[in-house]
Amino acid sequence: MSLDQTPNFKRLRLPRKEDLELFGKVVQLMGVNNISILCEDGIERVCRIPGKMFKHIWIKPGDVVIVKLWDFQPIKGDVIWRFLGFQVGQLERKGVLNNLYKFTHDVVSSNNYSKNEKE
Repeated sequence: MSLDQTPNFKRLRLPRKEDLELFGKVVQLMGVNNISILCEDGIERVCRIPGKMFKHIWIKPGDVVIVKLWDFQPIKGDVIWRFLGFQVGQLERKGVLNNLYKFTHDVVSSNNYSKNEKE
């Protein structure tokens, strides 16, 4: 049975384009609750960590997050979701992060299993 067919995997939160949400990768922590993020459209934005996440979810450089852009100032945004390591692996296998990786120059992890390798 391949990894995609196991019943233990839950559905992952994906960005809603109609709500101005994008994938992003944390570049630098800038102090207090500000953080520099490279978004999947190629623009580096200064985003903030909202109060409900601040000191509850620790964000470090290299983390993949979902950013909700401000509708009145789209060069800034809020971090609304942080993905864990195994969740990033699932997103890589599905090919969802390919657009983000074009700008961050990352490569898909080699330790991911594909259907062809298991068969």
